[in-house]
Amino acid sequence: MAVKVYIVYYSMYGHVEKLAEEIKKGASSVEGVEAKLWQVPETLPKEVLGKMSAPPKSDVPIITPNDLSEADGFVFGFPTRFGMMAAQFKAFLDATGGLWRTQQLAGKPAGIFYSTGSQGGGQETTALTAITQLVHHGMIFVPIGYTFGAGMFEMEKVKGGSPYGAGTYAGDGSRQPSELELEQAFHQGKYIAAITKKLKQAA
Repeated sequence: MAVKVYIVYYSMYGHVEKLAEEIKKGASSVEGVEAKLWQVPETLPKEVLGKMSAPPKSDVPIITPNDLSEADGFVFGFPTRFGMMAAQFKAFLDATGGLWRTQQLAGKPAGIFYSTGSQGGGQETTALTAITQLVHHGMIFVPIGYTFGAGMFEMEKVKGGSPYGAGTYAGDGSRQPSELELEQAFHQGKYIAAITKKLKQAA
């Protein structure tokens, strides 16, 4: 039976989505793992998104809270808003009360990835404050630590991400994830998928 890893994200301008795609590739590279991309529902009206110059959403399916119970492990991604997860993702998690009551997600591993506008914009606080959501569900937070190796110590180029998880800098929106940031995202997907597989096999 395949090990299911769900990459669940919110992306307004596409930066988080690009990381999500690489995380899926990394997770899928682990034998016996079936990785799937999901978007959380948008909460802003189309006219507001238009004024914010947000591009149309991709055709990645929209997840419902009950879909989460089918997965063995997760990687959750979102842009930051004042150093915390975007409200769209928080609204989705707020709707998981039924899963919380039955603790259906307890014991399942979960990682976090993110996008911020600047170097001081929340590369660590966005992940740190998101851990509370995992704790109440009884999920196991899986940071990447320094398993990405030399890429964690890059000082010559701007690079998002931290021991908490993969990340990128959007800047004014024109900057796209770098090759190194995408490599780190691939690594995170592979790393968490391997741990999810081990946990399921040991159960």
